[in-house]
Amino acid sequence: MTNSLKETIEAVRKSFLAALDSFPSDHIEIETLKNNYFGRKGELAKLYAQMGSVAAKDRPDVGKAINALKEECSRLFEDEAKKYISSESTRDDVLDYTLPGEIQRLGSTHPISKTLKEIKDIFTSVGFHITYGPEIDDDYHNFTALNFPEHHPARDMQDTFFVQKDVVLRTHTSNVQIHLMESSQPPLRYIVPGRVYRNEAISFKSYCLFHQIEGIVVDKHISFGDLKGTLEYFVKRVFGSSVKMRFRPSFFPFTEPSAEVDIWDEKRGEWLEILGCGMVDPAVFENVGYDPNIWHGYAFGLGIERIAMLKYGISDIRLFFQNDKRFLDQF
Repeated sequence: MTNSLKETIEAVRKSFLAALDSFPSDHIEIETLKNNYFGRKGELAKLYAQMGSVAAKDRPDVGKAINALKEECSRLFEDEAKKYISSESTRDDVLDYTLPGEIQRLGSTHPISKTLKEIKDIFTSVGFHITYGPEIDDDYHNFTALNFPEHHPARDMQDTFFVQKDVVLRTHTSNVQIHLMESSQPPLRYIVPGRVYRNEAISFKSYCLFHQIEGIVVDKHISFGDLKGTLEYFVKRVFGSSVKMRFRPSFFPFTEPSAEVDIWDEKRGEWLEILGCGMVDPAVFENVGYDPNIWHGYAFGLGIERIAMLKYGISDIRLFFQNDKRFLDQF
Protein backbone atom coordinates (compact mmCIF):
# COMPACT_ATOMS: atom_id res chain seq x y z
CA MET A 1 0.00 0.00 0.00
CA THR A 2 1.34 3.44 -0.91
CA ASN A 3 2.16 5.75 1.98
CA SER A 4 -0.07 8.56 0.64
CA LEU A 5 -3.19 6.33 0.49
CA LYS A 6 -2.37 4.89 3.91
CA GLU A 7 -2.21 8.45 5.26
CA THR A 8 -5.55 9.28 3.58
CA ILE A 9 -7.26 6.28 5.19
CA GLU A 10 -5.88 7.24 8.59
CA ALA A 11 -7.00 10.87 8.07
CA VAL A 12 -10.55 9.73 7.36
CA ARG A 13 -10.46 7.55 10.50
CA LYS A 14 -9.31 10.46 12.70
CA SER A 15 -11.86 12.81 11.13
CA PHE A 16 -14.68 10.34 11.83
CA LEU A 17 -13.59 9.80 15.44
CA ALA A 18 -13.48 13.57 15.98
CA ALA A 19 -17.00 13.92 14.58
CA LEU A 20 -18.14 11.06 16.79
CA ASP A 21 -16.74 12.75 19.94
CA SER A 22 -19.31 15.52 19.50
CA PHE A 23 -22.17 13.22 18.44
CA PRO A 24 -25.11 15.20 16.95
CA SER A 25 -28.06 16.10 19.14
CA ASP A 26 -30.92 15.65 16.66
CA HIS A 27 -32.04 13.35 13.85
CA ILE A 28 -31.13 15.76 11.04
CA GLU A 29 -27.52 16.15 12.21
CA ILE A 30 -27.20 12.39 12.67
CA GLU A 31 -28.36 11.84 9.08
CA THR A 32 -25.89 14.46 7.88
CA LEU A 33 -23.01 12.71 9.68
CA LYS A 34 -24.09 9.38 8.27
CA ASN A 35 -24.23 10.74 4.71
CA ASN A 36 -20.87 12.50 5.05
CA TYR A 37 -19.10 9.20 5.73
CA PHE A 38 -21.33 6.34 4.52
CA GLY A 39 -23.28 8.00 1.70
CA ARG A 40 -22.75 7.51 -2.03
CA LYS A 41 -20.55 10.60 -2.10
CA GLY A 42 -19.19 10.22 1.43
CA GLU A 43 -15.60 9.89 2.61
CA LEU A 44 -15.59 6.07 2.49
CA ALA A 45 -16.98 6.08 -1.05
CA LYS A 46 -14.15 8.45 -2.08
CA LEU A 47 -11.60 5.97 -0.72
CA TYR A 48 -13.12 3.12 -2.74
CA ALA A 49 -13.06 5.37 -5.81
CA GLN A 50 -9.26 5.65 -5.53
CA MET A 51 -8.86 1.87 -5.96
CA GLY A 52 -8.63 2.32 -9.73
CA SER A 53 -5.34 4.22 -9.41
CA VAL A 54 -3.74 1.62 -7.11
CA ALA A 55 -1.29 -0.88 -8.57
CA ALA A 56 -2.78 -4.34 -9.06
CA LYS A 57 -0.41 -5.96 -6.55
CA ASP A 58 -1.42 -3.46 -3.83
CA ARG A 59 -5.18 -3.60 -4.33
CA PRO A 60 -5.87 -6.53 -1.94
CA ASP A 61 -4.13 -4.74 0.93
CA VAL A 62 -5.80 -1.41 0.13
CA GLY A 63 -9.25 -2.99 -0.12
CA LYS A 64 -8.71 -4.83 3.17
CA ALA A 65 -7.69 -1.59 4.92
CA ILE A 66 -10.67 0.35 3.62
CA ASN A 67 -13.09 -2.46 4.55
CA ALA A 68 -11.64 -2.58 8.05
CA LEU A 69 -12.11 1.18 8.40
CA LYS A 70 -15.71 0.92 7.17
CA GLU A 71 -16.50 -1.85 9.66
CA GLU A 72 -14.93 0.10 12.53
CA CYS A 73 -16.75 3.31 11.65
CA SER A 74 -20.09 1.52 11.18
CA ARG A 75 -19.78 -0.22 14.57
CA LEU A 76 -18.87 3.00 16.38
CA PHE A 77 -21.67 4.95 14.64
CA GLU A 78 -24.30 2.34 15.52
CA ASP A 79 -23.16 2.28 19.18
CA GLU A 80 -23.55 6.06 19.45
CA ALA A 81 -26.87 6.01 17.60
CA LYS A 82 -28.23 3.43 20.07
CA LYS A 83 -27.20 5.64 22.98
CA TYR A 84 -29.00 8.57 21.38
CA ILE A 85 -32.19 6.55 20.81
CA SER A 86 -32.01 5.22 24.38
CA SER A 87 -31.69 8.75 25.80
CA GLU A 88 -34.57 9.95 23.61
CA SER A 89 -36.85 7.21 24.91
CA THR A 90 -36.55 8.55 28.47
CA ARG A 91 -37.98 11.94 27.50
CA ASP A 92 -41.53 12.74 28.56
CA ASP A 93 -42.54 14.03 25.13
CA VAL A 94 -41.42 10.98 23.18
CA LEU A 95 -43.96 9.45 20.82
CA ASP A 96 -45.39 6.07 21.76
CA TYR A 97 -45.34 4.26 18.45
CA THR A 98 -47.43 1.41 19.85
CA LEU A 99 -50.49 3.67 20.17
CA PRO A 100 -52.99 3.64 17.29
CA GLY A 101 -52.50 6.63 15.01
CA GLU A 102 -55.05 9.25 14.14
CA ILE A 103 -57.00 8.39 11.02
CA GLN A 104 -56.36 10.97 8.33
CA ARG A 105 -59.45 11.49 6.23
CA LEU A 106 -58.82 11.41 2.52
CA GLY A 107 -60.37 13.99 0.27
CA SER A 108 -62.52 13.08 -2.73
CA THR A 109 -62.93 14.37 -6.24
CA HIS A 110 -65.45 17.19 -6.66
CA PRO A 111 -68.49 16.04 -8.70
CA ILE A 112 -67.72 18.63 -11.39
CA SER A 113 -64.14 17.35 -11.76
CA LYS A 114 -65.42 13.78 -11.68
CA THR A 115 -67.94 14.42 -14.45
CA LEU A 116 -65.45 16.42 -16.50
CA LYS A 117 -62.88 13.61 -16.38
CA GLU A 118 -65.46 11.03 -17.39
CA ILE A 119 -66.56 13.10 -20.38
CA LYS A 120 -62.98 13.77 -21.49
CA ASP A 121 -62.18 10.05 -21.26
CA ILE A 122 -65.21 9.18 -23.40
CA PHE A 123 -64.33 11.57 -26.22
CA THR A 124 -60.58 10.89 -26.21
CA SER A 125 -61.38 7.17 -26.48
CA VAL A 126 -62.92 7.83 -29.93
CA GLY A 127 -60.12 10.00 -31.29
CA PHE A 128 -60.80 13.50 -29.99
CA HIS A 129 -57.90 15.68 -28.85
CA ILE A 130 -58.17 18.19 -26.00
CA THR A 131 -57.31 21.88 -26.27
CA TYR A 132 -57.96 24.99 -24.18
CA GLY A 133 -58.48 28.68 -24.87
CA PRO A 134 -58.81 32.10 -23.23
CA GLU A 135 -61.54 32.82 -20.68
CA ILE A 136 -61.18 36.55 -21.37
CA ASP A 137 -61.52 37.21 -25.08
CA ASP A 138 -62.32 39.92 -27.59
CA ASP A 139 -65.79 40.47 -28.99
CA TYR A 140 -64.74 39.18 -32.40
CA HIS A 141 -63.81 35.67 -31.26
CA ASN A 142 -66.66 35.36 -28.78
CA PHE A 143 -69.40 36.74 -31.05
CA THR A 144 -68.66 38.21 -34.49
CA ALA A 145 -66.64 35.33 -35.96
CA LEU A 146 -69.33 32.93 -34.73
CA ASN A 147 -71.98 34.69 -36.82
CA PHE A 148 -73.22 37.04 -34.06
CA PRO A 149 -73.09 40.40 -35.90
CA GLU A 150 -73.21 43.55 -33.81
CA HIS A 151 -76.78 44.34 -32.65
CA HIS A 152 -77.91 40.86 -33.73
CA PRO A 153 -80.80 39.70 -31.47
CA ALA A 154 -79.05 36.37 -30.91
CA ARG A 155 -76.58 38.18 -28.65
CA ASP A 156 -79.43 38.68 -26.19
CA MET A 157 -79.45 34.92 -25.64
CA GLN A 158 -76.26 35.30 -23.61
CA ASP A 159 -76.07 38.06 -20.99
CA THR A 160 -72.43 39.08 -21.05
CA PHE A 161 -69.87 40.33 -18.55
CA PHE A 162 -67.87 43.07 -20.27
CA VAL A 163 -64.29 43.66 -19.10
CA GLN A 164 -63.87 46.53 -21.56
CA LYS A 165 -65.96 47.76 -24.46
CA ASP A 166 -64.80 44.99 -26.81
CA VAL A 167 -63.40 42.51 -24.26
CA VAL A 168 -65.63 40.00 -22.49
CA LEU A 169 -65.62 37.07 -20.12
CA ARG A 170 -66.42 34.38 -22.66
CA THR A 171 -70.05 33.29 -22.70
CA HIS A 172 -69.27 29.88 -24.23
CA THR A 173 -66.28 27.73 -25.10
CA SER A 174 -67.18 28.20 -28.79
CA ASN A 175 -64.67 31.06 -28.93
CA VAL A 176 -61.91 28.42 -28.96
CA GLN A 177 -63.37 27.04 -32.21
CA ILE A 178 -62.29 30.24 -33.93
CA HIS A 179 -58.82 30.36 -32.33
CA LEU A 180 -58.30 26.69 -33.22
CA MET A 181 -59.35 27.04 -36.86
CA GLU A 182 -57.33 30.25 -37.29
CA SER A 183 -54.15 28.52 -36.14
CA SER A 184 -54.67 25.01 -37.57
CA GLN A 185 -55.45 23.42 -40.89
CA PRO A 186 -58.15 20.73 -41.15
CA PRO A 187 -58.93 17.96 -40.51
CA LEU A 188 -59.70 18.76 -36.85
CA ARG A 189 -61.20 16.66 -34.07
CA TYR A 190 -61.14 18.44 -30.70
CA ILE A 191 -62.99 18.96 -27.46
CA VAL A 192 -62.55 22.18 -25.47
CA PRO A 193 -63.28 22.03 -21.71
CA GLY A 194 -63.45 25.25 -19.71
CA ARG A 195 -65.32 27.76 -17.57
CA VAL A 196 -67.79 30.23 -19.06
CA TYR A 197 -69.55 33.25 -17.59
CA ARG A 198 -73.01 34.75 -18.05
CA ASN A 199 -74.63 37.63 -16.22
CA GLU A 200 -77.67 35.65 -15.17
CA ALA A 201 -79.84 35.71 -12.04
CA ILE A 202 -78.61 33.03 -9.65
CA SER A 203 -81.18 30.35 -8.87
CA PHE A 204 -81.44 26.59 -8.38
CA LYS A 205 -81.00 26.09 -12.14
CA SER A 206 -78.67 28.93 -13.23
CA TYR A 207 -75.41 30.43 -12.05
CA CYS A 208 -73.10 33.19 -13.26
CA LEU A 209 -70.24 30.70 -13.69
CA PHE A 210 -70.44 27.19 -15.12
CA HIS A 211 -68.40 24.67 -17.10
CA GLN A 212 -68.78 23.60 -20.71
CA ILE A 213 -67.19 21.19 -23.14
CA GLU A 214 -67.17 22.31 -26.75
CA GLY A 215 -66.63 19.78 -29.50
CA ILE A 216 -65.66 20.44 -33.11
CA VAL A 217 -64.94 18.12 -36.01
CA VAL A 218 -63.88 19.36 -39.46
CA ASP A 219 -63.16 17.11 -42.45
CA LYS A 220 -64.13 16.69 -46.11
CA HIS A 221 -67.10 14.36 -45.81
CA ILE A 222 -68.71 15.12 -42.45
CA SER A 223 -72.49 14.80 -42.18
CA PHE A 224 -75.23 15.25 -39.61
CA GLY A 225 -75.26 11.46 -39.36
CA ASP A 226 -71.67 11.57 -38.03
CA LEU A 227 -72.78 14.11 -35.42
CA LYS A 228 -75.74 11.96 -34.34
CA GLY A 229 -73.62 8.83 -34.09
CA THR A 230 -71.00 10.56 -31.93
CA LEU A 231 -73.53 12.08 -29.55
CA GLU A 232 -75.60 8.89 -29.26
CA TYR A 233 -72.43 7.03 -28.29
CA PHE A 234 -71.59 9.73 -25.73
CA VAL A 235 -75.06 9.86 -24.14
CA LYS A 236 -75.25 6.07 -23.75
CA ARG A 237 -71.77 5.94 -22.22
CA VAL A 238 -72.80 8.53 -19.61
CA PHE A 239 -76.39 7.55 -18.85
CA GLY A 240 -76.51 3.90 -19.85
CA SER A 241 -77.51 2.01 -22.98
CA SER A 242 -81.22 2.06 -22.11
CA VAL A 243 -81.52 5.86 -21.93
CA LYS A 244 -84.10 7.48 -24.21
CA MET A 245 -82.84 10.45 -26.20
CA ARG A 246 -84.04 12.68 -29.00
CA PHE A 247 -82.74 15.37 -31.35
CA ARG A 248 -84.99 18.43 -31.48
CA PRO A 249 -84.62 21.23 -34.09
CA SER A 250 -83.18 24.44 -32.64
CA PHE A 251 -81.25 27.57 -33.58
CA PHE A 252 -77.66 28.67 -32.99
CA PRO A 253 -76.03 31.41 -35.06
CA PHE A 254 -72.88 29.40 -35.77
CA THR A 255 -74.49 26.08 -36.81
CA GLU A 256 -77.00 25.26 -39.54
CA PRO A 257 -78.95 23.02 -39.21
CA SER A 258 -78.97 23.10 -35.40
CA ALA A 259 -80.46 20.79 -32.80
CA GLU A 260 -80.76 20.23 -29.09
CA VAL A 261 -80.45 16.82 -27.48
CA ASP A 262 -82.89 15.78 -24.76
CA ILE A 263 -82.98 12.70 -22.56
CA TRP A 264 -86.05 11.27 -20.86
CA ASP A 265 -86.08 11.62 -17.06
CA GLU A 266 -88.19 8.83 -15.55
CA LYS A 267 -88.36 10.50 -12.11
CA ARG A 268 -89.67 13.80 -13.45
CA GLY A 269 -91.59 12.24 -16.29
CA GLU A 270 -90.29 14.77 -18.81
CA TRP A 271 -87.65 15.45 -21.46
CA LEU A 272 -84.55 17.34 -20.25
CA GLU A 273 -82.14 19.20 -22.54
CA ILE A 274 -78.48 18.23 -22.09
CA LEU A 275 -76.64 19.82 -25.05
CA GLY A 276 -76.83 21.84 -28.25
CA CYS A 277 -75.26 20.89 -31.56
CA GLY A 278 -75.31 21.36 -35.33
CA MET A 279 -73.36 21.52 -38.56
CA VAL A 280 -70.85 24.38 -38.66
CA ASP A 281 -72.32 27.29 -40.61
CA PRO A 282 -70.41 27.97 -43.88
CA ALA A 283 -70.12 31.64 -42.83
CA VAL A 284 -68.00 30.57 -39.84
CA PHE A 285 -65.65 28.64 -42.15
CA GLU A 286 -65.32 31.71 -44.35
CA ASN A 287 -64.42 33.84 -41.31
CA VAL A 288 -61.42 31.60 -40.55
CA GLY A 289 -60.32 31.11 -44.16
CA TYR A 290 -61.67 27.57 -44.73
CA ASP A 291 -63.35 26.81 -48.08
CA PRO A 292 -66.91 25.66 -47.17
CA ASN A 293 -67.17 23.90 -50.52
CA ILE A 294 -64.37 21.55 -49.43
CA TRP A 295 -64.62 21.37 -45.67
CA HIS A 296 -67.62 20.40 -43.57
CA GLY A 297 -67.95 19.98 -39.85
CA TYR A 298 -70.09 19.73 -36.79
CA ALA A 299 -69.94 21.30 -33.35
CA PHE A 300 -71.61 20.65 -30.02
CA GLY A 301 -71.60 22.18 -26.57
CA LEU A 302 -72.68 20.62 -23.30
CA GLY A 303 -72.88 21.91 -19.75
CA ILE A 304 -70.93 19.90 -17.17
CA GLU A 305 -73.17 21.01 -14.30
CA ARG A 306 -76.30 19.88 -16.17
CA ILE A 307 -74.78 16.43 -16.84
CA ALA A 308 -73.62 16.09 -13.22
CA MET A 309 -77.03 17.13 -11.85
CA LEU A 310 -78.79 14.51 -13.94
CA LYS A 311 -76.20 11.81 -13.30
CA TYR A 312 -76.08 12.24 -9.52
CA GLY A 313 -79.63 13.44 -8.84
CA ILE A 314 -78.58 16.95 -7.70
CA SER A 315 -81.45 19.44 -7.70
CA ASP A 316 -79.65 22.77 -7.14
CA ILE A 317 -76.72 24.04 -9.23
CA ARG A 318 -75.60 26.33 -6.39
CA LEU A 319 -74.46 23.32 -4.36
CA PHE A 320 -71.49 22.90 -6.71
CA PHE A 321 -70.06 26.29 -5.69
CA GLN A 322 -70.94 26.65 -2.00
CA ASN A 323 -68.14 24.42 -0.68
CA ASP A 324 -70.60 22.83 1.78
CA LYS A 325 -68.82 19.93 3.44
CA ARG A 326 -72.06 18.02 3.93
CA PHE A 327 -72.64 18.06 0.18
CA LEU A 328 -69.04 17.24 -0.75
CA ASP A 329 -68.89 14.34 1.74
CA GLN A 330 -71.42 12.50 -0.42
CA PHE A 331 -68.80 12.17 -3.15
